[in-house]
Amino acid sequence: MADSQAGAPKSDAPSISVLTQYIKDMSFENPNAPMSLAPQQQAPSIAVNVNVNARALSETDYEVELVLVGQAGEAPQLLFQMELTYCGIFRLQNIPAEQSAPVVMIECPRLLFPFARQIVADSVRNGGFPPLYIDPIDFAGLFQERQQELANQDLANKVPAGKA
Repeated sequence: MADSQAGAPKSDAPSISVLTQYIKDMSFENPNAPMSLAPQQQAPSIAVNVNVNARALSETDYEVELVLVGQAGEAPQLLFQMELTYCGIFRLQNIPAEQSAPVVMIECPRLLFPFARQIVADSVRNGGFPPLYIDPIDFAGLFQERQQELANQDLANKVPAGKA
């Protein structure tokens, strides 16, 4: 006789569930339009910064923010500026406490990124420019950099023994 639960995941298996995704904040500015829409002599410099923030909503639920800020060109010839804060609410189940931070700060933004990338591309295209497709992001590398910065801050803030 076949087990009726054969295809179902075990209730104690680690899991990440996406409860919802949403745009928390979005801005697109084309400050020099319509002149900025004219053909350009050379390709503009494009800069994109990425940040990930998270906060616990309960023991199992986390809000994760993926913040993308970018611009093309430089003042006074700025073509466009954009900012997107794209969020998700994630439920982590059966994940050990020591592994929850990497899951929240690496895996959750990795799941959000393709949607945020498309929103940015569409916004830039709707602003009159070719779509801006952001290259894939190494969220594990970003997490490791942040951990190293925090460790360096902790070392800098410690007062040597015997010195007050």
